[in-house]
Parts: sequence; structure tokens; C-alpha cells
Amino acid sequence: MSEPVAGQGTSEPVWIGPYRILEILGEGGMGTVYLAEQRSPVLRRVALKVVKLGMDTKAVLARFQAEGQILAMLEHSCIARIFDAGVSADGRPYFAMEYVKGIPITTYCDENKLSLRDRIDLFSRVCDGVQHAHHRGIVHRDLKPSNILVSVQDGHPEPRIIDFGLAKALNQRLVEATIFTEQGQIIGTPEYMSPEQAGLGGLSIDARTDVYSLGVLLYELLTGVLPFSRRELQGAAYHELQRIIRETEPPRPSTRLTLMSEAAKAAASCRQLDLRELRRQLAHGLDWIVLQALTKDRTRRYQTPKELADDLERHLQGQRIIARPRALTWQAGWLTRWRAVTAALLLALAPAAWLVLGKLPGAAHGGAYRRVLAVNPPDATVFINGERHGTGDSKPVRLDFGAFSRCQVQATHPDYNPELLLLTEDQVQDMIATGTDIRITLRPR
Repeated sequence: MSEPVAGQGTSEPVWIGPYRILEILGEGGMGTVYLAEQRSPVLRRVALKVVKLGMDTKAVLARFQAEGQILAMLEHSCIARIFDAGVSADGRPYFAMEYVKGIPITTYCDENKLSLRDRIDLFSRVCDGVQHAHHRGIVHRDLKPSNILVSVQDGHPEPRIIDFGLAKALNQRLVEATIFTEQGQIIGTPEYMSPEQAGLGGLSIDARTDVYSLGVLLYELLTGVLPFSRRELQGAAYHELQRIIRETEPPRPSTRLTLMSEAAKAAASCRQLDLRELRRQLAHGLDWIVLQALTKDRTRRYQTPKELADDLERHLQGQRIIARPRALTWQAGWLTRWRAVTAALLLALAPAAWLVLGKLPGAAHGGAYRRVLAVNPPDATVFINGERHGTGDSKPVRLDFGAFSRCQVQATHPDYNPELLLLTEDQVQDMIATGTDIRITLRPR
């Protein structure tokens, strides 16, 4: 039976069912999570989630019941287990689950100054847990550091995914009881929310929404910051928040480090690297893996957490990754919509189209097709029409893209396509900024 905690003068219970309440671990909109002690038939500590007083509406109870059913379906070393469920003396449903004495995954990685490889290894295990949930038809929908706790067992970090309160079951009857609560609402945490979650209703959400959230988490583990800052999102109006999540492309991780100044040096040190080496390692593959996970169009995203983890493993093993630079991803997605003959025809016409665009009014008046690019590569060696430019050059090289019909870029790193045609000046500058050695050939009109 529930009774007030002695000496506290509050309505917090001492007992809920067979569980003695020790302290509050956290509170959400619909429930409270207590640290509790079970004394029979076994002695152990559990995390006890209980519906709050006054929150026992039909919608809340349906979602709470769904969470308990979801946890009962999952059985994986990286997912907190459910032990028991019941109803308290005052009529509030509860369920007891594994108590994870851990800290958020980002905090653990930073406090222990884990290397990029160790962070990726830990992250890949989280991907495996999410993949298990997907195999059981469950989408978490709220993956973020506070819901991925890491504890140390036998000297090794062990991640646990918790809080399936926003989870959605695919092809399961329990969806019917909870689906109506999502109408007209944004479900999830904005900083980690997929573009499809930022739409109204969330009825088309599938496993790829978790892949996006994992991409945000990976971005944060690699750089120490989010693709879009909390201040930027929390300060935005509702519709602006939706627009940012659904339309704004995040900067590449290596580029984001360039914009962080002193904070970037601290982030590099926390990963046992200097800033130049961290940027180099991100630019040579990890950038593209992160951006593929964060692609707005979910048909071009990694389709499963396993695909994401597998590409990370290929990167660690020095093998060719499937993630491609943005320019290539766009070209590939565009060309696959056409049959081979049509694609070949479009490619053949591309140089002519470039020439036509160059003669538009914008090109003659310094518009989008005629912008001067100052190239002063900080960490890369760049060959422009055979002339070497690199670190230490006193004057930047100025390239007038309006004067050329085509920009052909050849990159020395295998993660880049050896020949990218019809790049914009912004794309060229972005490649140079990463410290990748490249060769540029500019063809006059």
C-alpha cells in the first residue's frame, strides 16, 4: 500500500506494490521513474515507472500500456529489460524495469576521452540494439544521449537504450490504441528529430527515423556539438522549427569544427587528437557517413541501423564506404530514376547546359553563376591547372568561375570520386577546407 515518505511531508509513496521506493530518478510528462528495491522473490534494485496522479487519461494509459508491451517484446543486451507490471494501491499502473546505473553516452565518452574508434565501437553497439528493436517491429522515435546510458561492467562500457515511451510499433495491434494521440503533434526531441517527425501526424514514420536520430548522435560523438544547436531550435517559432528540421542541410562535421574556434581544439583534445588531425579524419570518410544518415530524403538515407554500423566498420577497416559526397549522392539519386540510355543522353548534354547557364544575366552581373572564389588552402595541397598551391602561400588564388565552362576536380583520397564534373565553387571550397589534397582543372569557355 502507498503511504507518505516519513519526514518529508509529501505524497511520494514509500511502497508501490512489492517495491520499496528509494528516490526519484526522473520525471516526464505522464510518469515518474523511481529507484526502488525489490525484496522478494529476489533482492534487487529496479527502475519503477509509475503514471502520475491526475494523468491517468485514456491517451496516457494507452501509451503507458504500449510502452510496457514494447519492452516485453525486446530482449537485447543493449536494451533495458522489463521485469514486472502491476497497479498501485491508488490505481496507478506501473512497471518495473532494469535499473541502469549509467550516464549519457556523450558524457561518458567525453569524461573518459574516448578516441574516435572507441566512440564508433560504442555507437555501433547502440545501432545493434536499435536494429533488434526494428526486427521486432519497434521504432524508438526518441533516441538521444539521455536515453542511451553507459555503465561500466567488468571494466568495459556497456550501453543501454532506455525510455520507449514514444516508441511506435509497426504492424502491431498496440498501435491502434496510441495512434490517435499523435494527431497534430510533433513527437520527439527537436535536436534529434527526423524531418518526417517534424511533419504533422507522424503516421508515415518508419525505422529510418531512428537512423536519422542515430546520425545526429554520431555527429555529436564525433564533434562535440549538434548539427543544429539547441539555442537555434528552441528559439525558433513552431513553423520555423519545422522548416529547419525538414529543409536546412547541416554543415559537414569537419566544416563545423572549422567554425567552432577554441571549442574545436577542446573537442579534438577530448578525442586524443589535435584539431588538424581530427578534421582530417572526419573529412576522409566520416563526414559522408554522417551526412548520409542525416539525409532529408529518407529513401537516400541508410535504410537500417545495421547499414550505418556496417559502413562505419568498413571505414575503420580502411575499406571503401558506400556513403558518397553530396554531389555524388545527388547525381546517383538523379540518374537512377532514368534508364541507361536517358542517363547517357543527359550526361552528354550537361556541358552544353553549363555553357547556356553561364550566359544568363546572373553570370554577366556577378550572380549565382559568376562568383569569385579565393582559394588559400589551410591544410591541403591544391593543384590548379598544374600549379601547386598549399599551406604557407602568402596570397590566395582567385578563381573567377564565370570565366570557365567546367570545373573538373580530382581528389587523391579514395573516399572521393576521382572525377567530379560540373561542381559549384562552394563545393570546391568545401572540399579544400577539409584538408584533402585535390587537383583542379578549369576549362575556359
